[in-house]
Amino acid sequence: MCKGLATLPASCLKSAKDIKHKISHLLQKPEPQAADQKQMKEKTSAAAAKRVPTAAEVEKWKESFSYVMSSESGRMIFSSFLKSEFSEENMDFWLACEDYKKTNLSELATRAKQVCQKYVEADAPKEVNLDSATREETMQKVENASPSSFDEAQKMIYNLMEKDSYRRFLHSKLIQDLCQTQDAAALGKKEKKYCDRAKNSHALIGGA
Repeated sequence: MCKGLATLPASCLKSAKDIKHKISHLLQKPEPQAADQKQMKEKTSAAAAKRVPTAAEVEKWKESFSYVMSSESGRMIFSSFLKSEFSEENMDFWLACEDYKKTNLSELATRAKQVCQKYVEADAPKEVNLDSATREETMQKVENASPSSFDEAQKMIYNLMEKDSYRRFLHSKLIQDLCQTQDAAALGKKEKKYCDRAKNSHALIGGA
């Protein structure tokens, strides 16, 4: 009798389940967010927040940082990695800039000052790593706020994450755990496919 996944070692199955549980818990775990980040998180679909990324998604993330940033689950997992390195303010700022661009014109000036005070000004609560020229230029643009006021600063932080944190992210335990989960899932599917094929062959022989 073919048992599919039951034929795999118990330790292998338990390990895969544990990893999947940890990743699922990570994606669902609420983190304290300021008002600007709460807005962005509320717009994230519940389905994307709960599911474990597919093998294809993880492979895409390994190809390019842009794939990480264009994926909701990718941003969540990368944010968790940044938090482990005490640099989550970079993702928070990038998301705040994305949200800022969608702000109504009547609220633009107020919103620009809030983002600037929180991330851009020297000694800001979540100050991001900008060079002095970009910091000064951004603060001047905030005085006459427009949807593009933070474009240069946002681009600089994006490049910083891509050239620095992203490289470590690719070799992090988060990615390794995801790959192990996907490998275990692929092995399970292979075993199930073999089992189904064996059952079909047995049925044909029996019918003959």
